[in-house]
Amino acid sequence: MRALDIIIKKRNGFGLTRDEISFFIRDYLKGEIQDYQMSALLMAIYFKGMSAKETSYLTEEMMNSGEVFDLSEIPGIKVDKHSTGGVGDKVSLILAPLVASCGVPVPMVSGRGLGHSGGTLDKLESIPGFNTKLTKKEFIKIIKKNGFAMMGQTENFVPADKRMYALRDVTGTVESIPLISASIMSKKLAEGVDAIVFDVKTGSGAFMKTFDDSVALASSLVRIGTEMGRETVALITDMNQPLGRYVGNALEVKESIEVLNGQGTDDLVNVTIELGSYMLILGKKARDLNSARKILREKLNNGDALKYFYKMVEVQGGDVKSVKDISKLPIAKNQYELKVNAQGYIQAMETTLIGNSACILGAGRQKYTDVIDPAVGLIFHKKIGDKVTKEDVIVTIEYNESKNLKEAIELLGKAIKIGKKKVTQPKLIYAIIDKKGIRKF
Repeated sequence: MRALDIIIKKRNGFGLTRDEISFFIRDYLKGEIQDYQMSALLMAIYFKGMSAKETSYLTEEMMNSGEVFDLSEIPGIKVDKHSTGGVGDKVSLILAPLVASCGVPVPMVSGRGLGHSGGTLDKLESIPGFNTKLTKKEFIKIIKKNGFAMMGQTENFVPADKRMYALRDVTGTVESIPLISASIMSKKLAEGVDAIVFDVKTGSGAFMKTFDDSVALASSLVRIGTEMGRETVALITDMNQPLGRYVGNALEVKESIEVLNGQGTDDLVNVTIELGSYMLILGKKARDLNSARKILREKLNNGDALKYFYKMVEVQGGDVKSVKDISKLPIAKNQYELKVNAQGYIQAMETTLIGNSACILGAGRQKYTDVIDPAVGLIFHKKIGDKVTKEDVIVTIEYNESKNLKEAIELLGKAIKIGKKKVTQPKLIYAIIDKKGIRKF
């Protein structure tokens, strides 16, 4: 078997066998297939696609390229949630303790932000002392004790994905549904979970900009999960504006604590409740959506979910005082109020530009070596459909260094569209996809 023959076969639009995919991945990791050959195969996949079977073979091979967690010693049905990423998406920080407080174990291996999309690990590490670098043994021990744990990938966790994604990022092959699906699912399956709920974002701040593309990705994820014996559900949710009010690492921790305190904006709370409801059903802790929603809201209102969050911070080395008194979290030195220069209604938000604005301030990274400033970010005072008048403050910019402030302001000015027409808020949830098919919400 030769790498060249496999590249040509896929380039010509033919399907690859399990053995061919296995050979290519394994020899690539051994160094016998070179980066330029893997890049050629990735480009061939980008243009010619992959069948459902090929994508499943690729996912399984990537999953088995490193350590696969065995969580069988943890009682109960283990359920995780994964988001395809967006701006202001801090749902994982709320959802993991909330669902764990209902008796469902939640093992969560998360990633860092890159580009306009924020990362769960970066948010958690804005809590002084918080340790996301757990071993598998520590991860399992914490879940058994606390009901959930949140960690980053170890060096030997799906190494094929790390190397392949690095190539995809520099060869223009990121936006491929088979490659995205295999990347996501290989990591989720390697966690050892029994069931997965996906939050597939759609809109101006999502990687999948259109509803049809989001459906295609969600369907692919559900199909792979089902074939691999995992209960899998995907919700397609809106990313045409930031979720909640805060964008930025410590700011999003603060907002998460607000929600865990029974407060928070309706959009953030409702998306969290809906995703959590499916997690409770898959975890056999609720018989239907209405009872699941009721259980989750009660846990937010009675403080149980917040207690679980505090416990996580404590057992993972974080400063509990800083989350019990959020004024002790990192705070930016300076604020700039961006005011409206027109009268009317907010028509739309180019949410990717908003995410880029936060990155320029230091809240995100354009490459993995960039250093995050946990304190900086954006606070939104208006949403799509809100009425505005001149001199209304639309965004408060929290910053430390002024060198990039002008560029951030310019991006926000381009991102927020104001007009005379009164518009309605975008839908929050568009569809649910499971093994039975798609249902519009």
